[in-house]
Amino acid sequence: MSTSASLVVGADGSTTKFGSSSGVSSPADRSAFLKRRRSFDAILIGGNTARTEPYSSSPVPLIVISRRMINPLPENPQVRLWNTTPAQALGLARIEFGKRILVEAGVGMLKELLDDKLIDEFFLTVTREQGGENYINWSKILKSFAHCEKSEMDGTLFFHAYN
Repeated sequence: MSTSASLVVGADGSTTKFGSSSGVSSPADRSAFLKRRRSFDAILIGGNTARTEPYSSSPVPLIVISRRMINPLPENPQVRLWNTTPAQALGLARIEFGKRILVEAGVGMLKELLDDKLIDEFFLTVTREQGGENYINWSKILKSFAHCEKSEMDGTLFFHAYN
């Protein structure tokens, strides 16, 4: 069983700029992100992420946790709306789709799953961008994992942390 999370941040720890993660992303990050997500059985996001990020298509089932149960992505046939907690959604996703689940959530859901020790693997990209919003202490998150590998491409740092 493996639950992974993926996050891009600017150099100052901002996870969004102008309301979207694309504001802190880089071409190298985008390429790695799109390649990585194809290897999972399903992707888990929150309702806010669904409303602010470009999820009109996805390579695997896209689980959106939503209290409103209004589909913010009607054009994506892969969307499944679930009104449940993130932890419960992970369990249900493993049963319905397979063991490899990728979390592409915002700061709140990510912190909740990390605090509950439900993330086995963490993919972090740090770009040169600064001046965004929704800050996170990414170095603290990396320290919570037993192992961490670092690489760099075109000024973008990539971290792969796991236990």
